[in-house]
Amino acid sequence: MRLDKLLSNMGAGSRKEVKQLLKSGAIQVDGEIVYDPKQHVDTEQQHVLLYGEPVTYQKFIYLMMNKPPGVISATEDKRDQTVIDLLFEDVTYFKPFPVGRLDKDTEGLLLLTNDGSFNHALMSPKKHVEKVYYAEVIGMLTEDDIEEVAEGVTLEDGYKTKPGKLVILEATEDTSTLELTITEGKFHQVKRMMLALGKEVTYLKRLSIGQLPLDPTLEAGEYRELTRGELALFDWKPE
Repeated sequence: MRLDKLLSNMGAGSRKEVKQLLKSGAIQVDGEIVYDPKQHVDTEQQHVLLYGEPVTYQKFIYLMMNKPPGVISATEDKRDQTVIDLLFEDVTYFKPFPVGRLDKDTEGLLLLTNDGSFNHALMSPKKHVEKVYYAEVIGMLTEDDIEEVAEGVTLEDGYKTKPGKLVILEATEDTSTLELTITEGKFHQVKRMMLALGKEVTYLKRLSIGQLPLDPTLEAGEYRELTRGELALFDWKPE
């Protein structure tokens, strides 16, 4: 890979800024100062330093975000703030995108990546990746609701969902709290499932995807990179 492209891709600056860094002697390759932006480097074998700090080539990025309400799961939007708007420049140059989506008013675990294969592995209906949600609803949940979710709920458009798991945490005549596990990601699915059961969702948060739970130390709007151990939960090894 060309040295200027490597440095630019890794967030050292624009191509123009990288050229200035090279002219100033700030870049070393295998211990030698390099001035030529066109020089090619082997990202696996050679060592690149910027002001004495190593520059490690990274092709893909995998992020966990605690999505706040009021933010949409998109890369750009003319009206609303997007999850990409919450990212700092040191990761936006990877051009990440949301893995699946959460509704604007839904919060909780959202993954972002620039790895299309990883996105497909998690979102493909054939993979049956479980997603767990916590919800608060208007209405009293019952054992009948648990059985209906286990069999599949018929939505307003006639679509019957795949079997899910409903756990009632608390139920009164007026309101209930619950955890719902599903393997699909239809538009507004949790809300539509609850409506089909005669309940209205007033609060919704995604708690986990597969075996990966939301990091409880992440405040709303915060994010961090996934660890190799967390990626392994999806049987995934980045290139």
